[in-house]
Amino acid sequence: MSFGHIFAGLLLKLKPKKLNIMPFGLAVTFESYGYRKLVETKKILIAFAGPLTNILISIITLFIHIDENLKRTIIYSNILVAFFNLIPIYPLDGGRILKGFIKLKYKNNMVADLVVNKISNILAIALTAISSILILYLKNISIFLVIVYLWIIVIKENKRFDLKKKVNDIILEQNGL
Repeated sequence: MSFGHIFAGLLLKLKPKKLNIMPFGLAVTFESYGYRKLVETKKILIAFAGPLTNILISIITLFIHIDENLKRTIIYSNILVAFFNLIPIYPLDGGRILKGFIKLKYKNNMVADLVVNKISNILAIALTAISSILILYLKNISIFLVIVYLWIIVIKENKRFDLKKKVNDIILEQNGL
């Protein structure tokens, strides 16, 4: 949930630059820092703020006196969005968190990109297999739509990663490394 990302960014003294509407929420980019110049810890905190906001909304809803069906729907949908966004597939929040921790450990963008890309692909394949069984068992088309969305972002990220790797290889070759 982007309100959590925005709030975290504001607490970290960043200015929101751009909001993008995505199928499962909003994406925020912060001004002048661009994600590249942010300290990795800040990136991790901003990424985690979205799912944390969904979980907090669910907890707060427990104590609000509203129709029980509406209460269950709000709680269930927020928990579902939080867990979905915590899947470690880049560019979901979970993927951003994973990438941040890998960058903290290895201090290398290409290593982090490579590891996150491989994990994203493996998880997409595993979730497709699991979802195929669930679709047959639950007869729920929304599971199929979620998997299609995951594959769209994984394929898009694979293309971005391949291009970044080619550029990195050219730079290394130019520098004789």
